[in-house]
Amino acid sequence: MFIVNSYPFAVFLCFVIMLCWGSWGNTQKAAAKSWRYELFYWDYVIGMVIFSLLLALTLGTFGPEGRTFFKDIAQASGASIGWLILGGFIFNASNILLSASTSIAGMSVAFPLGCGLALVLGVINNLRVESAQGALKSNVALLALGVALVVIAVILNGVASGKKAGNSDISKADQRKGVILALVAGVVMSFFSSFVMRALDLNDFANMEAGKVGPYTAIVVFSLAVLVSHFVFGPLVMKKPFVGEPVSMGAYFKGDSKTHIVGMCGGAIWCLGTALSYIAAGKAGASVSYALGQGAPMVAAIWGIFVWKEFKGSDKKVYSLLALMFCFFLVGLGLIVAAGA
Repeated sequence: MFIVNSYPFAVFLCFVIMLCWGSWGNTQKAAAKSWRYELFYWDYVIGMVIFSLLLALTLGTFGPEGRTFFKDIAQASGASIGWLILGGFIFNASNILLSASTSIAGMSVAFPLGCGLALVLGVINNLRVESAQGALKSNVALLALGVALVVIAVILNGVASGKKAGNSDISKADQRKGVILALVAGVVMSFFSSFVMRALDLNDFANMEAGKVGPYTAIVVFSLAVLVSHFVFGPLVMKKPFVGEPVSMGAYFKGDSKTHIVGMCGGAIWCLGTALSYIAAGKAGASVSYALGQGAPMVAAIWGIFVWKEFKGSDKKVYSLLALMFCFFLVGLGLIVAAGA
């Protein structure tokens, strides 16, 4: 299977992770013009499963190092599979809440709050897993400082979003609901990665401990768990949505092929980022790969500013906050990279 053996390359992959995690929300935004997020999400999880299998049958099967995907999954212990399934269920619950927040209050509110909180708590959880496995690769002090600066950047992003022009289109009640959903999503989301990392052998993907799994088995089992769990969560949020009228499963089959493909692309983009976070964790460490990936709100902010023009018409104070945000973000990323080196 394909394994990363260079820290600089692992860091490069972490920036790809950030790009993927910060960009998949564009597919929901594009589909929202004619498609409820409850319906979009079915395509999203299907896209995750399809892309995870594609990765496992290519990068996870070919290459001179480590176990191939089929050998790896055949020897996986029940405990490892259980951690992956739990991680999938936890992620799906949190991501549904984040998607609901996005549909109510927009990307510029949901992503900074939800992902910012998940960043801090998730890094702490992943550090615990690394320590338990004796695989701690990071300078904890530098990592903490870098994460703190990224959190400040996320807060500045949230403040700028609250002051941008056009916010009057969202009622205070909906804004409050969106904020609450994002905060709950962030707390829940902070746990999924650490559960998955318990199933991986973070010390050496080329010579993995028996019963532990590699990144390609992890992303396949994780994605399947998300799909299975959605047969529980999906009907609930369709019957009792956070906003709007209930929607039936029949409406899903009335969507055109273009709309379904957009949703599947969203799932594939997120899946690529997540698979790379597992692959990079073998060299960069679980906490660093997760911390860099959770810089996703800044990527979402770039999309919002330059592509979707979400800040159009805002005053100079808003743009000053955004400029300061990017300064803190870039310095924080630099410290996180240095922490892993």
